[in-house]
Amino acid sequence: MLIDSHAHLDSPRYTQDRAAMLARAAEAGVGTVLSIGIGEGPAGMHSAQEICREFNARPESGAGIPKLYASAGVYPHNATEIDSAVLAKLDALLAAPEVIACGEIGLDYYHEGAPHDVQREGLIRQLEVAAARKRPILIHCRGTNESADAWDDLFLILDEHWRRTGLGGVMHCFGAGWDQARRSLEMGFLISFAGNLTYPKAQPLRDVAARLPLDSILVETDAPWLAPVPHRGQRNEPAFVAHTAEVMAGLHGVESGEIAAATTQNFFRLFQLGPDVGN
Repeated sequence: MLIDSHAHLDSPRYTQDRAAMLARAAEAGVGTVLSIGIGEGPAGMHSAQEICREFNARPESGAGIPKLYASAGVYPHNATEIDSAVLAKLDALLAAPEVIACGEIGLDYYHEGAPHDVQREGLIRQLEVAAARKRPILIHCRGTNESADAWDDLFLILDEHWRRTGLGGVMHCFGAGWDQARRSLEMGFLISFAGNLTYPKAQPLRDVAARLPLDSILVETDAPWLAPVPHRGQRNEPAFVAHTAEVMAGLHGVESGEIAAATTQNFFRLFQLGPDVGN
């Protein structure tokens, strides 16, 4: 069984065929999908939970469609919208049993968005909520012009506000170097790779992935974006995570089934889920 550890199932790009898209995922061997709850902003961060509840209640769940879990959080670009009401909403969502993670949250200095100091403060406030609810976090981090500035700030924040919780989390859609990967492992994070791992110019990223132990990795789609080769340029969907897993298997010199087993076990361990998830 494969797990897509990060997919935006609430995207309007799935409005017309969400059920069929999930059925294709099951056919491709995807047993579980983590539906990311950031919406188009805090006002919509509950939509992933709603999709999760809708599809998990269907008779075909676990056979004809994957088991769904949800997250909730405020994306870095929307950090200016964080106030007491948003944090209360986040807290309420994280209290739900199917909402197993806080995220994606973090820092993004690459794109124009919220001021960096506002992003940092918003991240800290969300870490406090996640810690109180004992939920692992899903981190988005991207530096200015691909420099390490956001990563350096991130690790300072995590070291002060998160490491002591022991809850860990996921470095989502990892795109940095070995130093950032090593520091992530030291803080108890899993490192998740998306479809960009398969791109021709991504050899430095593949070099990092090849050095990581199998018990430290996850695979994801970040759907509907970053479709892997051979679907690059198309709308991404959870079924395509199999292509990323296949590339990962080649990097480690193992069969694809071993990557599926390892990443599934890693997901279970981080989120403290039972071994029957997705069945």
